[in-house]
Amino acid sequence: MRVSVIIVNWNGLEHLPECLASLEGQSLPDFEVILVDNGSRDGSLSYLREHHPRVRVVALPENLGFAAGNNAGLAVARGEYVVTLNNDTKAAPGWLAELVATADAHPEAGMVASRILNYFEPDRIDSLGFRVCPDGMSRGAYRGQSFAQLALGVAPEILFPSACVGLYRRSMLEEIGFFDPDFFAYCEDTDLGLRARLAGYGALLARDAVVYHKYSMTTGAFSPLKLYLVERNHYFVAVKNFPLPLLLALPFFTLVRFLTQAEAIARGTGSGGEFLASGSRGACVRALLCGMRDAALALPALIGKRRAVQRLRRLKNREMTALLRRYGMGFRELLDNGPPPPPRPLS
Repeated sequence: MRVSVIIVNWNGLEHLPECLASLEGQSLPDFEVILVDNGSRDGSLSYLREHHPRVRVVALPENLGFAAGNNAGLAVARGEYVVTLNNDTKAAPGWLAELVATADAHPEAGMVASRILNYFEPDRIDSLGFRVCPDGMSRGAYRGQSFAQLALGVAPEILFPSACVGLYRRSMLEEIGFFDPDFFAYCEDTDLGLRARLAGYGALLARDAVVYHKYSMTTGAFSPLKLYLVERNHYFVAVKNFPLPLLLALPFFTLVRFLTQAEAIARGTGSGGEFLASGSRGACVRALLCGMRDAALALPALIGKRRAVQRLRRLKNREMTALLRRYGMGFRELLDNGPPPPPRPLS
């Protein structure tokens, strides 16, 4: 078995027919589909039994989150390559073949990203790999920009892929592990990607492996739950993976981000406009504060995890710092506050 495609589902019945139909239409024949159901109550399991009996189903009793769900899928996966795929996606017919061809041609790469486009505006980019802010926040590179206006090579280097659609080499996962279940959801791919880069693995974009994504269909684009998880988890990322000099600067960069967020709210632009229109401002503020609190409470455990990550590292501090700067993202770009930056080369 060359490839195991893992889909984590939680009450996503409305998305499954199109997602699974697009997998049935793949030009690459040698792959299995594993669907991990996180305790859905919308009839997802009944639908799978009736319409997709060849899909391997791992039924969990409750929602354990995206990270633990994928880990449960990995436990039964047989593929040389492990591919994570969101349930709210539609893959082009040649997607998987292009993804695998890129991985085969570049054995030094432990991770390969797809060209993820906006489902509703197919020329708009959702992600071409990820970039990271100096406080550990991350976001898809070129999000919202027109793909047609970019000139990209077939397999440029990236920092790491989005787990919305990401290929991971099994041999790499056997060395460094898969997702950290403590993340539950969000930023777990940033953590895995940075752990992999620290361990010396490369990452590429398979430009012609195309998937269309309905962004943030599970938790919503701007919800208290998402705010809480992102706020908590980006500290997890930084403590586990950042070089010590960058980690010591984390309070300063957190302050800069908060000031940029305040500016976005005052101007009503980007995420600031979403906050003003959310109708749950108080809940969002409480979620942010709770995320900071719970990250602080987790610090002793995170220090232990950091030691484990550092034991596997092959990059020196200066090399990792250079990599983070090369694929860095400013807070204004993160928050969509102001005009988009001019296009930058991926490598």
